[in-house]
Amino acid sequence: MTATKTELGNDLNDEVSNELDMGIDALQSKYAAGELTPAQVMEDIRQRAEQYKEYNIWIHLLSQAEQSQWLSELAHKSPDTHPLWGIPFVIKDNIDLAGIPTTTACEEFAYVSEASSQVVQQLIDAGAIPVGKANLDQFATGLNGTRSPYGACHNAFDFDYISGGSSSGSAVSVALGLASFSLGTDTAGSGRIPACFNNLVGVKPSIGLLSATGLVPACRSLDCITIFAYNTDDANLVLSMAEGFDIRDGYSRANPFANQARQYGLRTGELKVGVIPAHQLKFFGDESYQKAYEATLEKLQAEGFQFQEIDFVPFDETAKLLYEGPWVSERYIATQPLIDENPEAIFPVVREIIAPGGKPPATALFSAQYRINDLKQICLAQMAQVDCLLTPTAGRHFTVAEMLAEPIKRNSELGYYTNFMNLLDLASIAVPTMMTEANRPFGITLVGSTFSDRMLMSIANRIQQALPLKKGALDVMATPTNKTPVASTKTMDVMVCGAHLTGQPLNWQLIERGAILKSSTTTAPIYRMYALAGGPPLRPGLVLDKEQGAAIEVEVWSVPAENFGSFVAGIPAPLGIGKVTLEDDSQVSGFICEPCGIERATEITHLKGWKAYLASL
Repeated sequence: MTATKTELGNDLNDEVSNELDMGIDALQSKYAAGELTPAQVMEDIRQRAEQYKEYNIWIHLLSQAEQSQWLSELAHKSPDTHPLWGIPFVIKDNIDLAGIPTTTACEEFAYVSEASSQVVQQLIDAGAIPVGKANLDQFATGLNGTRSPYGACHNAFDFDYISGGSSSGSAVSVALGLASFSLGTDTAGSGRIPACFNNLVGVKPSIGLLSATGLVPACRSLDCITIFAYNTDDANLVLSMAEGFDIRDGYSRANPFANQARQYGLRTGELKVGVIPAHQLKFFGDESYQKAYEATLEKLQAEGFQFQEIDFVPFDETAKLLYEGPWVSERYIATQPLIDENPEAIFPVVREIIAPGGKPPATALFSAQYRINDLKQICLAQMAQVDCLLTPTAGRHFTVAEMLAEPIKRNSELGYYTNFMNLLDLASIAVPTMMTEANRPFGITLVGSTFSDRMLMSIANRIQQALPLKKGALDVMATPTNKTPVASTKTMDVMVCGAHLTGQPLNWQLIERGAILKSSTTTAPIYRMYALAGGPPLRPGLVLDKEQGAAIEVEVWSVPAENFGSFVAGIPAPLGIGKVTLEDDSQVSGFICEPCGIERATEITHLKGWKAYLASL
């Protein structure tokens, strides 16, 4: 009996399932042990790529001769100083690689750049080796992977199902072990949907965190280069090598301290996570995805995630503006002059989407921008109440046949949970959480404010620890190893014990900085309190004394991180901020007093708190 495409795909997966572990740590260990060389890995990839020809992964798979320049350069680079030494990666073919054609899946548009994109060059400088240029939905217009004259890209787990797009080949190549990580792009979900469908982590960074120099835009004001990896450890390493301000890119932005690579770890403690109410969820008839989502929430709740419902209506209205509003004009600009002079060269569905982009007047753009800003206020106000949002990455996984039958309708359904993201200037990360009953991947997406990338990655790390899965379609586990605890970078806790307490004369210094009362508690019984000389206002001094101390009543306030410095700057001597131990033995930054400050002070330790002292006057 002749094998079906699905059977062919599964057989091919079985043939390589026990092949090389392509995780970054695994390859680096083999290199260090002398068991493997980068040249051997690249040759193995080329040979295995032949088995997947019908998956339509590649537009240009690099030959040995084309890779030789980068492989030879490794001899002059040390693995100790080049964190991606010998690590293979794939590039979506709307991102430039020097000397190799960039096609955006349109041969008539193709050109050869003399220089690699800024991100690609930084990765090469870190020791990474390009494997090839990957297939995509033409001009990055689509979330499904079927809109390419180079053929529809097929899913790594089931040949009959879509890969997701537009970064189709980028995701499938990593899932099948043909690279350790890859670059995609994301305007409407192209760096997240393929991650979900192929059991990968998909990082959609804050706009401007990665340079867009050398990227053919889809919507230049919204685009960002994305990363596909097996786990958050690999994703963080690659992001740290790829990020950086680029003055040539008008949308580039410097990364703040709170979002630096060192802020990645394992987010511990209670998490308040926004979720969509059941009546606003859409799975478009896919019961297996609905069950997987519900099971994911159940497991995460058992892991300490606290869920709070948010209204998804303003997010959805924002999403509709991406294709139904004037932003389609950016896609029109990106394809000029081809769409004006040779429109037949453009894939039919892509042409149908882009062609109207030349018509909206400037007034339509301004009207849409006004509405976006109105919606953004509503959305961000909800997000401020939680650590992050959590949504399904996609509501349904379609077959290739289903997608081709209704390409625009199905594509719109794929974007229900993703299209709003860049219009609202948010960061997000797609995380695989489980396999469905049909053995196809399902995952969720975490969403945060601009430059919350490392915070989201740390939460995703926790999810991968709690819900372990394999690396793409390979037969090795993807669980991250980084277990360094990290706290929220959005706020900083501060203990107050005197004039900043609730109802006291300096409490406004906290309130006006947006601080929120977190708890009323006591210190550990190791402090003495004094009423300091001077004023107004009257102030206490807290001094450590493990022998004769007592438990003192205090409050803990959460201060927005960006306002903490100005708060501390206003503290007069002899007071300052140091670490204070609370009754549960946890430590928090809080008010302490220099020993010299108590020379003319009155001890009030026996009253156990500042308010009790004031009441005694």
